[in-house]
Amino acid sequence: MRSGVMLFLERVFTDVTYIGYRRFQKFIALFIFLSCIGIALDTLTDFVKDYGYYLDLFEKLTLFVFGIEYIGNLYFAPNRKKFIFSFWGIIDLLSILPSLLLLLNASALRGTKVLRVMRVLRVLRVLKLARQALEMLAEQRGKKRNPLLVNLNIYLITLFAVVMISSSVMYYAEGAQYSPSTISDGQAALDAAAIASGSQAETYTPHDPLTGTAIPEDKRFFDSIPTSMWWCIVTLTTTGYGDLYPVTLLGRIDAVVTMFAGLILFSILMNLVGRTIMILLFGESIDGKEETASHDHSLAVQAQINPLTTALVLLERLKLVTAEEAARIAVMPHGDIRAAFKRLAD
Repeated sequence: MRSGVMLFLERVFTDVTYIGYRRFQKFIALFIFLSCIGIALDTLTDFVKDYGYYLDLFEKLTLFVFGIEYIGNLYFAPNRKKFIFSFWGIIDLLSILPSLLLLLNASALRGTKVLRVMRVLRVLRVLKLARQALEMLAEQRGKKRNPLLVNLNIYLITLFAVVMISSSVMYYAEGAQYSPSTISDGQAALDAAAIASGSQAETYTPHDPLTGTAIPEDKRFFDSIPTSMWWCIVTLTTTGYGDLYPVTLLGRIDAVVTMFAGLILFSILMNLVGRTIMILLFGESIDGKEETASHDHSLAVQAQINPLTTALVLLERLKLVTAEEAARIAVMPHGDIRAAFKRLAD
């Protein structure tokens, strides 16, 4: 028989109706948000020089929290193999594996910088925020909650997910090609080749990894994820490029997807704003239930469905019968109903 602690942990990880589960998910959502901000700050060279120690500490704390979550989900999963190879299981594993290998000092992979690049896969965890938004929507249907606030929360979660994912993709599609470390390594390789061949060293120029097109110095805009966030917000709100624009093939593909996402998000926002204006200025029902345009039209529709119901409603409004009497008449045989109406007329 399981102990009380194990039953408690099982409910925290699996029982969506348990308050402990909801609080734990909110805690994880907070760390998803903070870890995404940490990854973005890690691309700011000057910030890393001054606060790199604190970023490393927070990285270890994040790894611990996400590791506990992954172990708990795996342990209490009904089918552990299915969880490991599920979409969310893979996302959870990829979000902690690169940092775990860095912590274990995997020097062979550290030299290729692949682990620090793979760390951005943690950004995909913001998709879990979208899943929590769907849970909020389902919870709203079972409880009396303000649907406008719920929909606004869902919109903000979706907006953050789009901005974070799109900005990260743009940085690694463009900015990673001309980051200080990439240019330094590229120049060192050219210098070594020039020394070996006895020729004059050339200046390193980053290229589009897919097309091989050189990226000129005046087109190197995306030098950090926060800078890419500015581009993303401008693109989402204007459906076009602002003062920054991509020049690589992958960057332009990301821009196209971002522009379409901006159209969708803008339409959702306008729907929320319009709904709020209808409620505040015109008194529309907040739960979305539409009243009929006129009282006569409503009675006509009711009469087509059930004439007896319409007659009883009218008699009740005229205070000729009480609600209890109307309810009893509605279930009486037709002969008794005719007799009752005859007595009422007399």
